[in-house]
Amino acid sequence: MNRELFAIFGNPVSHSKSPLMHNISFQGLGFDGCYTKYLLQDGKKLKKTFLDLGLKGINITVPHKEHAYNACDILDPFARKVGAVNTIVEKDGKLYGYNTDAPGFLKAISEFKDINTVLFLGAGGTAQSTSKILKDEGYEVILLNRSKGRLEKFKENGFETYTFENFISKKYDLVINVTSAGLEDDSLPAPLEILKQVIPTAKACVDVIYGKETPFLKLAKSYAKPTKDGSDMLLYQGITAFEHFTAHLYTFEEIEHYMKKAFAL
Repeated sequence: MNRELFAIFGNPVSHSKSPLMHNISFQGLGFDGCYTKYLLQDGKKLKKTFLDLGLKGINITVPHKEHAYNACDILDPFARKVGAVNTIVEKDGKLYGYNTDAPGFLKAISEFKDINTVLFLGAGGTAQSTSKILKDEGYEVILLNRSKGRLEKFKENGFETYTFENFISKKYDLVINVTSAGLEDDSLPAPLEILKQVIPTAKACVDVIYGKETPFLKLAKSYAKPTKDGSDMLLYQGITAFEHFTAHLYTFEEIEHYMKKAFAL
């Protein structure tokens, strides 16, 4: 078997732990693969870049998940349903798109009990998939975003939506940052006055950013709230992506055994 090449596309992408996760797993499981990172600035060039680099598969992070959706020839039913793709695999010259974010996210928040209402801060590609799977699981999901435009498709799908200007605060059990605010700077995902309304009454706060304590999580901890970063979500979505990359040669547990090691380094 010739070595198969994989990558993560995103902007920014320098912080990504995905190459370490996948390369440790390739090595441990004896799969002849190599995984790297690629700074993709123009999402419209995603498909051309993928093909030019001769890749077998990619993961996609912010801000290109919707471009990834449009680049695919064939979409997994769940990816089609949510309109966002974070994993692409080439098979017989065609690009197959999957969404592993949502099931990974659902597994990651399962430790929080008695959660009914969930407030999403942001309305990008991650919000599309995760809000849908939470709604399907019976959670009441509300979205808050800076601008109105991105909220339209959520509104059409029956979600309660707000912008910073028309937000009406109430008690939310779980408050989740699904924006990139705080990844490379000290910004918050919503105005401080709004966060000071929603965090104190929440049961827990979650940030999909991993590997650092974001300003959002610091603020939540100042109110003594249980917090969680995106590490578990990253791990679980990565295992599922690895299953797709390797044509389901290995079990979830076999992959998890090696992939977890990346988080100890």
